[in-house]
Amino acid sequence: MNEISPRRIVIGDVHGYYQGLMILLEKIAPTSAEKVYFLGDLIDRGPQSAQVVDFVKRNNYDCLLGNHEQMLLNAINNNKFNSNQTIQAWLYSGGQATITSYQTAQIPQEHLDWFENLPTYMDLGDVWLTHAGVDPNKSVSEQTAEELCWIREEFHSMEQPYFSDKLIIVGHTITFTLPGVAPGQLAQGQGWLDIDTGAYHLRSGWLTGLDITNNLVYQVNVFNNSVRTLPLEDAVTIVEPKEIKNSRRHRQRV
Repeated sequence: MNEISPRRIVIGDVHGYYQGLMILLEKIAPTSAEKVYFLGDLIDRGPQSAQVVDFVKRNNYDCLLGNHEQMLLNAINNNKFNSNQTIQAWLYSGGQATITSYQTAQIPQEHLDWFENLPTYMDLGDVWLTHAGVDPNKSVSEQTAEELCWIREEFHSMEQPYFSDKLIIVGHTITFTLPGVAPGQLAQGQGWLDIDTGAYHLRSGWLTGLDITNNLVYQVNVFNNSVRTLPLEDAVTIVEPKEIKNSRRHRQRV
């Protein structure tokens, strides 16, 4: 009898959709022996960021620093707001929904401390997790939180995989913003796989969990609570580097 390996589950950007996350995890049904990883951006835009953070923290799930957690930390220090510029940047990007979700004047210090200590990447051997991607022109040791939490086009348009023996799995960039990718579809390029299917966005609503052990995609639509499970091969669109570069040139002209 073949031994069944414990699954490794990677979950994309939740953005405060706690109820959707609960439905997704009910569908996935991870056991205590299985690993669940979050790619960051637990917070902002959706209505229940505080509940999402409390749940992930309380269950000791592995979680990466996303650009939205980084914006929060830039805006708040010891529960005091920093410069008006950093505050406005965060609030404009969905921070007001996060503040509202805490139903108090202050975000708990334990949550701020937890955000502060989130890693920017995780190396699982065959898979490398980070929120946004990597700068293809820098070594791993040279990557900063700026690249790992924020990079987009330079990473997605890589002509060669960054690692020869690892797949990079990211969130951050909503997949349907990449050329030829439909809402709800994952996107794959040279050595990377993007699973941020835009849970908060009205064009999508899909929150994605990826079983990297069995190449299965679990999704819930946070707006209507529909769920689906697909083989990875049926849920992913291949994106060519030249398509991304051409799309970038077009946007720059406009």
